[in-house]
Amino acid sequence: MKVLCFYTSKFSYTIGDKNHEEADEPALEGRFSSCIVAYIQAEETDETQDILSREKKLTNHLKWVARKNNTESIVLHSFAHLSASKASLSFTRELFKATKARLENGHYQTAITPFGYFLNLSMEAPGFSMARIWADL
Repeated sequence: MKVLCFYTSKFSYTIGDKNHEEADEPALEGRFSSCIVAYIQAEETDETQDILSREKKLTNHLKWVARKNNTESIVLHSFAHLSASKASLSFTRELFKATKARLENGHYQTAITPFGYFLNLSMEAPGFSMARIWADL
């Protein structure tokens, strides 16, 4: 699993083109402030492992990034451009749902961007060292 996190002072999206037949029924837009935006690509090898172990690893990483940036708000965004290997949409959805539940149990405000659409993204990311963190989980 590849994860690229940005601390953003502002992050928003609107729905662009539908790109998958199993697309979510989306909220037409989302707006967030002072949050971590996690661009996440689950890979084929993740599907060979227990989903709970993958979710726990991702959750722990996201909590660490959030603590480093003094925020309790996290947005999960499926981004299939971090690796040549891709997990199935159903696995990625389940991973995100489980991660969101665990984060919310830890009192983090958590959102998931809609699956199955290209999104029009807008973000303001300040320039300090822990505002951008890459991980290969």
